[in-house]
Amino acid sequence: MTEAPGLKIHKITPLCQLQDLGRSGYQRFGVSRSGAMDPYSLRLANILAGNPQGTACLEFALAGAVFEVTARRLHFAFVGDFPVLINEEPFPNNASYTLARGERLEICATDGKRGTHGYLAVLGGFAVEPELRSCATHLRSGIGGRASRGATLITNHDEAPLAVERQLPETLVPRPAKTIRAVPGPQTEYFSADETRKLFHTTWRIAASSDRMGYRLDGAQIQAQDAGSMISEPVSPGSIQVPASGQPIVLMPDCGTVGGYPKIATVISTDRGRMAQLRPGSEFEIERINAAQAVELLRSEYESLAAFQINGCIN
Repeated sequence: MTEAPGLKIHKITPLCQLQDLGRSGYQRFGVSRSGAMDPYSLRLANILAGNPQGTACLEFALAGAVFEVTARRLHFAFVGDFPVLINEEPFPNNASYTLARGERLEICATDGKRGTHGYLAVLGGFAVEPELRSCATHLRSGIGGRASRGATLITNHDEAPLAVERQLPETLVPRPAKTIRAVPGPQTEYFSADETRKLFHTTWRIAASSDRMGYRLDGAQIQAQDAGSMISEPVSPGSIQVPASGQPIVLMPDCGTVGGYPKIATVISTDRGRMAQLRPGSEFEIERINAAQAVELLRSEYESLAAFQINGCIN
């Protein structure tokens, strides 16, 4: 019997999950948004592969995986600071390639010094049925599933259209950030001027207990006033909550939909992915900016992505 076209898995870990830009419109029902830890990198991988920017990709977090191509022709792109081997020969990452049936693709583990997350996109996308209008995996709620050894990640194309192999310009390569920008949060009244100053004048470290739900920060304790009187309300990725311990938590894509801790600030959209690329133990600072600056930074990022996409990937 002919094998299904795609990538047969020879080695993989639970840290490799299918993700897209997230599940919008269901938070009011208690469903996490989920989605890519670094949406910017996912968008770049899809542009290199020749897909719409929001197409589901395979997300890697520190660990790698080994695949065998079962499609007649497969065009893929990988963005991230992970070594890439094709038929056991090293190839540059942040690039796109075309492989034939039987060829071997290995994404090696990374040390995380220049990024912890990578994205594998295939031209035409993976043949995955959306759940609640998204292909994003959220293991805690049982949405999506684990890719396991011996299974095949089926692609929509058995013989992908001919495509140009491209290298990502160095100016667009994602990098971890030493400074993360944030706007003041909706509960600043719970924090004194001195406590708020701590947020923007402390060198923070990513705690080892951080995960897709939230990045816990070590470096100082921030105390809220009368936080027990706060009523739970909606939260979103990027919110910086301050629990009773005083250890700030930056909410990440798998965060819950409501919370009762006061939010001192919100990491801006363009920097959430840059923060996700920091490995545990990494140090960074938080810079205060205003909403107008945050919007302008997001507009500039979208314009850069659009300009790169206009160049085209398909012959």
